[in-house]
Amino acid sequence: MKTIKGPAVFLAQFMGAQAPFNTLEGICAWAKNLGFQGVQIPTNDPSFIDLQKVAESKTYADEIKGIVNAAGLEITELSTHLQGQLVAVNPVYDQLFDGFAPEAYRNNPAERQKWAVQQLKYAAKASQNLGLNAHVTFSGALLWPTLYPWPQRPAGLVEAGFAELGRRWTPILNAFDECGVDLCYEIHAGEDLHDGTTYEMFLDEVKQHPRACLLYDPSHFVLQCLDYLEYIDIYHERIRMFHVKDAEFNPTGRQGVYGGYQPWLNRAGRFRSLGDGQVDFKAIFSKMAQYDFPGWAVLEWECAIKNSEDGAREGAAFIRDHIIRVTEKAFDDFAATPPNPTLNNTLLGI
Repeated sequence: MKTIKGPAVFLAQFMGAQAPFNTLEGICAWAKNLGFQGVQIPTNDPSFIDLQKVAESKTYADEIKGIVNAAGLEITELSTHLQGQLVAVNPVYDQLFDGFAPEAYRNNPAERQKWAVQQLKYAAKASQNLGLNAHVTFSGALLWPTLYPWPQRPAGLVEAGFAELGRRWTPILNAFDECGVDLCYEIHAGEDLHDGTTYEMFLDEVKQHPRACLLYDPSHFVLQCLDYLEYIDIYHERIRMFHVKDAEFNPTGRQGVYGGYQPWLNRAGRFRSLGDGQVDFKAIFSKMAQYDFPGWAVLEWECAIKNSEDGAREGAAFIRDHIIRVTEKAFDDFAATPPNPTLNNTLLGI
C-alpha cells in the first residue's frame, strides 16, 4: 500500500489581485506557511504560469518548478478546467463561456474550440516538462441542456453527442499518452461527464483509452445523492487525482437537488469548508489507502459561509490528520508460522 501525499492545495480559488495571492512566489510562500506540501496550479492566467512557454521551453519549466521548490513545495498537477470546458460547448452556452477564452477567440466558437484543443496539447507537454504524471480538466458539454428529458430528446441525440465528444477528445488523449501523462476528468455538474454512467459512455467512445482517467471529488456526488464510497470501489483503477472538498445536502419541503435557482447560500446542496459538511472523509481516506491511490490529497476550497483563508488553514490540518500512514506489516504477524509444506499437507489431509 502507498501513503497518500499531502496536504496540497488547488490555487484557483485563492489567486487574486492582492499580495500574496497575485504572484506564484507569494502564493507559494502563503501555502507553505499554512502547512501545505504541494500546489495544484491552474493554467488560465499567464501571469502565474505561461502554459505554452512551459510546453515549449524546458528551461522555463525548470524556472517555474524552481519557484515552487524554493518555497518548500512540489507541483502536484496542472489544471485546464476552463480550457477543457471549451473543447465542447453547446451553442446555448456560447456567450456564457466566451469569457473563458482570450478576447481574440470570442464570438467565434470554431476558433475558440481549436484554441482550447491546443491548450490541452500544451498541457500534456507542459506536464511532461515539469515531471508530472497526471493532469486535470473538464470534459465540456454538448448534451447538458438536455439533461432532463423534457421535452423528450430526439432519438439518437445522446449517442451522437457522446460520439462527437469522443471524436474531439481522442486526439488529445493520444497527445497525453505520448507524453506519459494521465488526463483526469473532474466529474462535475455542467459537464457531459457528471457521474459514473456518463464516464462509462465516454470510455466506450474513446475505446477505453488508458489515459482517460478520473479526478475524484466527493462533493459533487453529495449534491447528486450518489454513493461516493461505492464509486471508489467501482472506479479506483482509473482514479489518479483527488480533490478533498466537503459538501452538504439538506432537502426541504420546498427545495431539492435542482436548487430552485437560489444562490449558493440558500441551496439545499452546497459546498462547505472541510469538516463543516457531510462527507465521510475517514471512510474515503481508508478506501484510497486500501486501493493504493498513487497521488496527492489536494484541498479544493469552496464555501458560501466561511472565509477562504480560514478554510485553507483549517483544510491543511484536516487533510494532514486524515492521511493514513499505511502499515508495513500485518497486525497479526506476531502469531504467524513459518512456511511448512509438510504441515500444510497434513492439515489438508493430502
